[in-house]
Amino acid sequence: MDHESNEIVEYYTTRYREDERLTRRPQARLERERTIELLQELLPPPGARILDVGGGPGDYARELAGAGYRVRLLDLVPAHVVQARAGQPAVEAEVADARALPDADGVHDATLLLGPLYHLVHRDDRIKALAEAARVTRPGGRVIAAAISRFAGPLDFAATGRLDQRMTDEARTLLTDGRNDPRIGFTHAYFHRADELAGECAAAGLRDVTVHGVEGPAWTAAEAAANGPLADTVYAGALQLARVYSAEPALIAASAHLLATGLVV
Repeated sequence: MDHESNEIVEYYTTRYREDERLTRRPQARLERERTIELLQELLPPPGARILDVGGGPGDYARELAGAGYRVRLLDLVPAHVVQARAGQPAVEAEVADARALPDADGVHDATLLLGPLYHLVHRDDRIKALAEAARVTRPGGRVIAAAISRFAGPLDFAATGRLDQRMTDEARTLLTDGRNDPRIGFTHAYFHRADELAGECAAAGLRDVTVHGVEGPAWTAAEAAANGPLADTVYAGALQLARVYSAEPALIAASAHLLATGLVV
């Protein structure tokens, strides 16, 4: 592995609990709920073969397996693979790099990339991962890929009362440079614009590409209200707006996460 990949593995092994992330905060709960809804809309019927690349500890893989899909998970982090195998239901899983998948051509009905793109800071690597996902997916099948919005961090810090001068400066930097500085938090990561994500999918050979905003434009309101008396009401409203504005071009980038989908030729 390269130096950046080693640091990402170390981050998720010793410094961050990915298996707890999707239940911690309103943003994460919205991310999980809306991602599952979008997968239900976009994937073929249960029974299909799904490859979950960068599937982490297996939260989405278990959800799909429980719905009747045949799921295989790949992840760069060995600790995540152990967790995926040990969960209930257990998931078939092995260690692999999204840029060089071990699976044969066209063996899956759909392939998910719900994490790798935002840890590949070089455009060529992201396109390589998308092309690999397309390679292992049958013609006419679908690749579904997640990215972090270019504006997620500053919006999050403002909503939760943490926007200081450092993050304001970072917000200005992110207008032109999507690469995260691991010295100020998180790990090696890249934050997308919506049109950029669509362009990378097209460059990898996918057609009929659509980009969705996952959490919707009101996730910051849910974060701001999290500890107040209206927390549940604001969360419900944010979820409703996430559904209504899912593919509205003017609002996609307001989501914390983007979800692109395209068909394999």
